[in-house]
Amino acid sequence: MLRQRIIFTLIYENGFFNQSRNFRLQKVGNIDWLEENYKFQDIAFSLDEIIVLNVSKRDKNLSEFATMLNRLVDDVFIPVAAGGGINSISDAELLFKNGADKVVLNSALFKSPDLVRSIIQHYGKQSIVASIDYIDEDVFIENGTQKIDMSLDEYIEYIESLNIGEIYLNSIVRDGTGFGYDTDTIRRISSKINTPLVIAGGAGNEKHLLEGIDVEGVSAVATANLFNFIGNGLPNARKYMLKKGCNLAN
Repeated sequence: MLRQRIIFTLIYENGFFNQSRNFRLQKVGNIDWLEENYKFQDIAFSLDEIIVLNVSKRDKNLSEFATMLNRLVDDVFIPVAAGGGINSISDAELLFKNGADKVVLNSALFKSPDLVRSIIQHYGKQSIVASIDYIDEDVFIENGTQKIDMSLDEYIEYIESLNIGEIYLNSIVRDGTGFGYDTDTIRRISSKINTPLVIAGGAGNEKHLLEGIDVEGVSAVATANLFNFIGNGLPNARKYMLKKGCNLAN
């Protein structure tokens, strides 16, 4: 049986990391602040993966993002997924060369399926995380600003047809609230898909992480809550979940 995972998601915009609530951003600090407060070389032992999302709205400046990513992953020996603004194979290659083990695709999944297929051909399906942002039955792309003409169920069926490595399912309504995951939707989706499922949006403490990972079919739980998991928050959450019998690497 595959180990379940705890993932920490970082929201990056124009040089700064952000706290997000319902996709409204609050600037927190740059990479110096992040290293001072989180020391990823240390907390990486409490994580199974890091996801870094570039949500800059105008010029995503992929070169600057890649430089930051390279510094972030230095001496961090866990998988890192990165994405935001990937519009070509060369964009994906830039992130892979700067420390990404996987790339996260969102808008490109809907707008450029041929690009998705090309990345799979070059790097394998395990190299792609399909990010899906939703409210109820509606799916949004372009940093949550554009609703597409497909229901959540229809879109997930479409995503599975692309044969990607895993799905990152993120509730816009729950995002940053700390109220817990949208478990009703998660249970419904996880029961009908074959692709590994990562859930995001709403985790504010270790009990929420446990509640999410206990849903059958969930492969990993993610949190982007910079404040609730600062300091020893992530190591303590892992200890709590292991004590509760979660199938995490010890």
